[in-house]
Amino acid sequence: MALTGKLSSEIGIHAPAAKFFHLMTKQLDHVQNVCERVHETKLHEGDDWHCVGGSVKHWTYVIDGKVTTCKETVESIDEQNLSASYKLFDGDVSQHYKVFKLSFQVSDKENGGATVKWTIDYEKINDDVEAPYGYMEYFDKCTKDIGSHLVKA
Repeated sequence: MALTGKLSSEIGIHAPAAKFFHLMTKQLDHVQNVCERVHETKLHEGDDWHCVGGSVKHWTYVIDGKVTTCKETVESIDEQNLSASYKLFDGDVSQHYKVFKLSFQVSDKENGGATVKWTIDYEKINDDVEAPYGYMEYFDKCTKDIGSHLVKA
């Protein structure tokens, strides 16, 4: 069984791509007020929530019905392609994965709204660890929560 893998998912939302991208790259600290599965997030290191490589955030959230924690840092933000990538580490993530990288790209749909594509690149610590399907389900649900919030805003 392979220790490394990649999962991808695409979710349609009614909000425009630019609004979703803006929240995820300029207002990430608001996610805890929008997504019911995010219990808390706080700046752990650094001065700026959205600085590439310059800040670390601590997240508390629910995966598969269990309260889970990790730290996260922004690896890249591409404003032209409306994409960003993050590295998750420490906490519960490090108990199961040596590497856990999350990325998204959002694009407008012709008939309005947008499509958000999430990708998780991971390396499990051993063969007994399951692929991060619970995380993919979590990101799908959070994307829908954010999309609904942005339509109302």
